[in-house]
Amino acid sequence: MASQPRYTTTGLARSGHFQTIVPTLFRRVTGVDWRRERITTRDDDFIDLDWLTASYSRLVLLCHGLEGSSNTHYMKGMARACSTTGWDVAAYHFRGCSGAPNLLARAYHSGATDDLAEVIDHVLAGGRYRQLALVGFSLGGNLLLKYLGEPNSNPPQQLSGSVAISPPCDLSGCCDRLNEPQNWIYQRRFLRSLHQKMVAKRELVKQALGVNKLPRCRSVREFDHRYTAPLHGFDSAEEYYRQSSSRQFLTDINHPTLLLSARDDPFLSEQCYPRADEINNHKLQLQYSDYGGHVGFMQDHPQGDYWAEQRCVEFLQSLPS
Repeated sequence: MASQPRYTTTGLARSGHFQTIVPTLFRRVTGVDWRRERITTRDDDFIDLDWLTASYSRLVLLCHGLEGSSNTHYMKGMARACSTTGWDVAAYHFRGCSGAPNLLARAYHSGATDDLAEVIDHVLAGGRYRQLALVGFSLGGNLLLKYLGEPNSNPPQQLSGSVAISPPCDLSGCCDRLNEPQNWIYQRRFLRSLHQKMVAKRELVKQALGVNKLPRCRSVREFDHRYTAPLHGFDSAEEYYRQSSSRQFLTDINHPTLLLSARDDPFLSEQCYPRADEINNHKLQLQYSDYGGHVGFMQDHPQGDYWAEQRCVEFLQSLPS
């Protein structure tokens, strides 16, 4: 059985849309001064990492959501929470998400565990950290769950555990949710940002796709069919969703992992809330709250404490060192 939820709230905060939108618009996180590092990938592209360090021997690697960055409120909030409890923090920017277009036509996607593995190798290469934890939000949560459970994965011995917050374990179903009328504002925002990134690499993308003009898309599913799939070696959006959805990998996760989601999340399909008896994996703890929205879990007000950060830190502190 999934863990009993301990997050409660009242009033307007019992709206998934309220919890999703208000922190995004009004939360301001102070005390996080990132130091940037740019690494060259094996395919001669680059990935930017932002560091928050205090010479601890434990490291948390943060993975943001769709069109996020290290400046997203939940990334800075989690970085601050982890730093104050004895963890160094590295925020992993997916390709093209750090403020500058990446150098190749390919970008990032929900199943790009090859990049995640390369970043993990890099942050551990100096031998400074004896313990590593992964924390992913939304798309980043799906990514780390897939990494942990896919058959060819080889997590390092320093990895002690992971937390996935609001992961879209069923990508196709989540695209259906985004296409519902009440979610038009989210889909429109994602599409605007995603298309701008294609325009910024216009000539590279047109050459890779073999087109003379970049098509405009009316849904995230259409964007994934026209751009994400062909740029990353998938035949269609559905094949991309089928191969990259993390739900199929949950049974094989072999490190302590917490999957934390809210039942009123406007993005997640029912398949994103698997039951413990379906997964049959004692390494994976499922915790679903009635409220919290998508990567929300605000408590008193936008500048106050956020329950997901408190729960994450509590889980990380319980991991064997």
